[in-house]
Amino acid sequence: MPKKITVLGTRGIPDVLGGVETHCQNLYPAIRQQYDVEICVIARSPYVPYRRSSYKNVETLALWAPKKRSFEAIVHSVIAALRTFVDRSDIVHVHAIGPGLVVPLLRLLGKRVVFTHHGPDYERQKWGRMAKKILMLGEKVAVKYANEVIVISEVINQLIQQKYHRYDAHLVYNGANVPAPLADETIDRILGRYALQPGHYIVMVGRFVEEKGMHDAIAAYQQSGLTLPLVLVGDADHDTEYSIHLKQLAFQTPGVVMTGFLKGEALQVIFSQASLFVMPSYHEGLPIALLEAMSFSLPVVVSDILPNLEVGLPAETSFKLGDVADLADKMTRWANSPRIDYGDFLQRYNWDEIARKTVSIYHRLDKTIG
Repeated sequence: MPKKITVLGTRGIPDVLGGVETHCQNLYPAIRQQYDVEICVIARSPYVPYRRSSYKNVETLALWAPKKRSFEAIVHSVIAALRTFVDRSDIVHVHAIGPGLVVPLLRLLGKRVVFTHHGPDYERQKWGRMAKKILMLGEKVAVKYANEVIVISEVINQLIQQKYHRYDAHLVYNGANVPAPLADETIDRILGRYALQPGHYIVMVGRFVEEKGMHDAIAAYQQSGLTLPLVLVGDADHDTEYSIHLKQLAFQTPGVVMTGFLKGEALQVIFSQASLFVMPSYHEGLPIALLEAMSFSLPVVVSDILPNLEVGLPAETSFKLGDVADLADKMTRWANSPRIDYGDFLQRYNWDEIARKTVSIYHRLDKTIG
């Protein structure tokens, strides 16, 4: 009988917006394609349309979660952890520091645990003081008690070495897919929904939360005098004062287009046909959206936070975090640039190789896997 991996910490797969979600949606089918293991990804019921389903030979199971930002991840993770006691799982793979709170519980249940640290979420501006403390505790106990720890960037590796003296973490980057070709008819149909022209708009992709910096992008766009549309792909999981204000700002700014959440073909079209990708984030782990933009050969402009800089792009593509004038200048400079071949950069962001590295870590805990 194949060994079983249970995965928790994600809102769900497929087609749920978020870095952890995109990571899991790509990683686990790549593992299933190469190895004879069972994998079950546990989702949060408010985000997916199924109770039980499968995606590219990966089992998916939705468990109840409160759709309340402050409790959702922790409550769901406890329920998911308790379920692993009866689900025959040989290894439990926990993603992100909020769900990391349940790592000690999983160990008490006798589970072998792999924990992936996707970034210090307590740095996000949306969290209050108590939530930040809980997230810090989740990071601490997950790093301390997981059998194996994966980090998605060297920035995070340095962080856990300095804070928790854990020196045996495995550096396994996020990945980027090779884009599938799109039919001209598909491109015309989807761009037509938003009155966009191929190669004549700027795109941003992300949730409408403060740390994504979309307010800076709108302000810079206004300041730049650019006539290309600025397209915001995404929305808020939970309406907040910030997301409501951002939508009002976008609605009132000529040239700004909001598409809402997109997935599949529609997301690929809007992404791939842009002239420029902008990421003014205040916080990232290793930004999958940036890697995806690079896979489409888009010129990019990114904030100068360490996770963005770790990708290794030329210095002239970054701007000083929060500096709207610098961002406006960079957007103007790169808006009409030709496509860029990032082949050398993207070699280490291959999902098949990431799958092999992840399974080699499972093999350390169970020699029959891999």
